[in-house]
Formats: sequence, structure tokens, C-alpha cells
Amino acid sequence: MPKLEARFGKSDYLIKTRRKRFRGFLRIDTIKLKHKLFLGGWSSEIERELLVREDAVGVLLFDPKRDEIVLVRQFRVGLVDKGDSPWILELVAGMAEAEEQLDEVAIREVREESNVEVSDLIKICDYFNSPGVSSEKVRLYLGIVTSEKMGGVYGLENENEDIEVVVMSYEAAIKALKKGYLANAMSIIALQWLELNKTEILKTVLT
Repeated sequence: MPKLEARFGKSDYLIKTRRKRFRGFLRIDTIKLKHKLFLGGWSSEIERELLVREDAVGVLLFDPKRDEIVLVRQFRVGLVDKGDSPWILELVAGMAEAEEQLDEVAIREVREESNVEVSDLIKICDYFNSPGVSSEKVRLYLGIVTSEKMGGVYGLENENEDIEVVVMSYEAAIKALKKGYLANAMSIIALQWLELNKTEILKTVLT
């Protein structure tokens, strides 16, 4: 059994300088540091750019009675040079604001992006989105909803959001996942988790 706990901790690296390089929609710092090496001693000085991000949430909306999944589709600038279309299916998602609890963020984002309230919010996992370059940590939830009357276009106008709500059967969502139509980390992780845990979730929410 491999050791799961890290050998090194906060006392095993030294930040020599940290400078704010860019402040816009994104925030970027430049950090110079040294860290201990697995074979002993210290690394040479390393310079890295860090994308500074608040914690984020993603919510997979699921109607257990109708066996339906609710996703959203919107324009994503990161895909303008990738694939056929920058409009992709994904989870309801958003960033935490100052002093905001992550479950509050999840409930707010579901309301803003899909115009529905969750009846139950179940934590799936926490993960770091891209730790080589970013400080962002993501928390995923399963949000229990009634999908019967869901659909339409929502989002905040002052944030230039134009978000289409897409309702599909659970079976269709899993097929879309396996065929590569859901090609972002949040959606893949959350749907695979539901696939593994669906039986237990149904026992919990339908009793």
C-alpha cells in the first residue's frame, strides 16, 4: 500500500518573492521559490506564474423521480481554438465571492443559471483543477431537482451570461459522456460519480 500522506509540508518550501503581475478578469502572480528534493537538499530557485483563483463549485442537477439530468450550455472562450464549437454542455458552476460558503454558492448558481431550487445538495468531492498553474479548488455537488418544467435561457445580464438549460435522460447523459460530448473535468467527474453511486443515492432521496 503506497503512502498517501505527503512527505513534505509547508516548512519544506521557501517563497523568496511574490509579485502581482496582472489584475483583470484573471489574476496572475509571479513567484520565485525553492523547495526540498526527494533525494535530499534543495532545488535551485524556480520562477513560476500562478493563476490566482477563488474556490469554485459545480453542480450536477439530477431528478431521481424522472431519471433526468439537467446540464447547461454556454459560450466558453477557452475553446475558440479547439474543436468545432465553443458552446459546450457542462454543469451549473460558479466562483465563490468573499466570505461566501460553498454550499451557498452552489444554491445561488443553480438559481441564476437554471431558474430552479435544489431540494437537496450532496457533496461529491473536492479537487484542484490545474495545480501546476492555478490555485483554484473545485467542489462538486449533486443537486436534486424537479426537472419536469425546466428549460429555457437564463444567466445574469450584467455578467454577459447567455445560458441554455438542457434536460436529458440519465441514459442519454451517460451515452454523451462515453462518446466524448461532455469533455470538461467537472462533468466527467460528476457523472462518473453518479454512475457509481446512483443506487445508493436513489435509496437516500426517494425514501
